Amino acid sequence: MLSLVKPSKGRLLISEPFMNDPNFRRSVILLTEHGELGTVGFVLNHPTNLLLKDLIPELTSAEFKVFNGGPVELDTIHFIHRCYDKLHSGEEIAEGIYWGGNFEALKILIANGDLSENEVKFFIGYSGWGEEQLDTEIKENTWIVSDKYQPDVLFSTDEEEAWREVIVNLGPRYAHVSKFPENPNLN
Repeated sequence: MLSLVKPSKGRLLISEPFMNDPNFRRSVILLTEHGELGTVGFVLNHPTNLLLKDLIPELTSAEFKVFNGGPVELDTIHFIHRCYDKLHSGEEIAEGIYWGGNFEALKILIANGDLSENEVKFFIGYSGWGEEQLDTEIKENTWIVSDKYQPDVLFSTDEEEAWREVIVNLGPRYAHVSKFPENPNLN
């Protein structure tokens, strides 16, 4: 499955259906940086058992799910959002989608109940690739790169459905892949 779309900020990486690496099995990754020095992104569909209030105790009512953004720096918290009108900060990585921003202002918005899970998504850790590493993995058919997705998929909390949806959005050439079982021995 050779990817025809090149990786860049705001695009999605979709793992091939039988990837064995548990960090990236059936993963959908939003790329937030891609350049000569490497690539950074966040796994959108691997939830942890944590809620934001577990990581930031002063946010006692923060029932936001926290996702495993990837295997790098698991002691860090990151977020994407689509509420620039409320937060007034963040780096735009796709139309209307932002990475990071003023965390203190974000905490106030959460404490006041002014944000919902369909506006902001939290991650511990991130996914990272060194210079040319991702390009090599794409050539080895480990990843498909996509720029065809609905913004709602970025904020989905349904792990398996998010992966299936982005595969189907790739078009008829890939749609059959969405029905592959996670374990090929069950086929």
